[in-house]
Amino acid sequence: MNVSASRLLIALALIANNSNADTQVDPKLALQMLNDQNQLFEQQVVQVSENVFTAVGFHGANTSMIVGTDGVIIVDTLRGPTSASNAFNALRQYSDKPVKAIIYTHSHGDHTGGASVFAGSDNPAIYAMKKFGTATGAGRALAPIMALRGVRQFGRKLPPHEVTNRGLAPANTIDHDGGNGYLPPTVGVTSDGLIATIAGVHIELHAGPGETDDALFVWLPEEKVLFAGDNFYQAFPNLYAIRGTPYRNVLNWSDSVAAMADLEPEHVVPGHTMPIIGSVAATGALSDYSEAIRSVYEQTVSGINLGKSPDLISHEVELPAHLKDKPYLIEFYGTVPHAVRAIYAGLLGWYDGNPATLNPLHPKAEAQQMARLAGGTKRLSKKMRRALKDGDFQWALELADHLKWLDDGDRQLAREIKIKALRGLAAREYNAPNRNYYLSYANELESGQLSEVWF
Repeated sequence: MNVSASRLLIALALIANNSNADTQVDPKLALQMLNDQNQLFEQQVVQVSENVFTAVGFHGANTSMIVGTDGVIIVDTLRGPTSASNAFNALRQYSDKPVKAIIYTHSHGDHTGGASVFAGSDNPAIYAMKKFGTATGAGRALAPIMALRGVRQFGRKLPPHEVTNRGLAPANTIDHDGGNGYLPPTVGVTSDGLIATIAGVHIELHAGPGETDDALFVWLPEEKVLFAGDNFYQAFPNLYAIRGTPYRNVLNWSDSVAAMADLEPEHVVPGHTMPIIGSVAATGALSDYSEAIRSVYEQTVSGINLGKSPDLISHEVELPAHLKDKPYLIEFYGTVPHAVRAIYAGLLGWYDGNPATLNPLHPKAEAQQMARLAGGTKRLSKKMRRALKDGDFQWALELADHLKWLDDGDRQLAREIKIKALRGLAAREYNAPNRNYYLSYANELESGQLSEVWF
């Protein structure tokens, strides 16, 4: 069975199990889904069209080579020199012409860090948006926590038996030289875009804000090939990253993908995962992607205007029925609930309008009240153990978080239950960042890396 057929069957199975809005499924199905997703980033060079070649799986992202009359154009350059060199050697089987230009679709490091390898001594022009460099928006002040949470999201320290993938990239990538091959842009693209002929190739660069504000997409009008960058890949988009990120303007994202669809490409090359070949599939996928993003936004706004909390809205929003069976919208990377919460906070801030949440109790005071409701700390502990035994892992996790604050509670028991609950959740999880985060956190707890206060 090919990967497309396999993923379609999985999508249909999720619908049958009413699991589209919940990334927790039977552990065997979760593992099968993640294993099947691996096929979308197996290391290979894909010939997209007569003159376009995409190297997939040499790092987390893709890098592509467009062959012109007297040179080649490179779109994105991977994370560092080693991965870039491996990919470029594979691409060089199809052309040894000099590199005339490098294009960055956006400033995330996994797309820019290997540029020096492709540039060599050719001194190519390097194209990017004029606002290039605004991809994260967090700055150095948050670097410590961003680094920690990023390691958890991508499962970078997981032991081999716990490794699956990153949702849209292999689990294990060459990262030791990340950023060492970065070269700054030499040509800035304005919001009006840029049309040029490079190495005899007619090429268009269009502003495409979405996952980042400094994103662009690349259009080859003669070959009908579109390079989407990270505004499209074969998984539900990461409208919010659990490692932490400022608000990503999802309406801009939807509009950018709609603009791509309006070009009616015959082939689309994502920033990650396999290219989609064929006009019906390529244009249809972009249209569906744009609609899915906009639908989540509009449903969230509707819930906000009804006075609902982000907790409630995140459990209510679903993709439209005709999009639920689309393999490229399965929540392997982003999730609908996370997107809802990000949209709510991005538009309205943290406060949900409920006076009860305006000035909530200190976590310790809340835990003490919860223990009283349970009939004492011992009874709370008993209910926590029962939830774990019943496979109610989320509830066991939440009760463990209460127990850890209680002076008369068994903190070691709370830690042990939390570890087991996290692993129980992880086993059922097909969303790769969620799964990786659960397992990483459990391992940190077990090894004693997390302090008693914060476990």
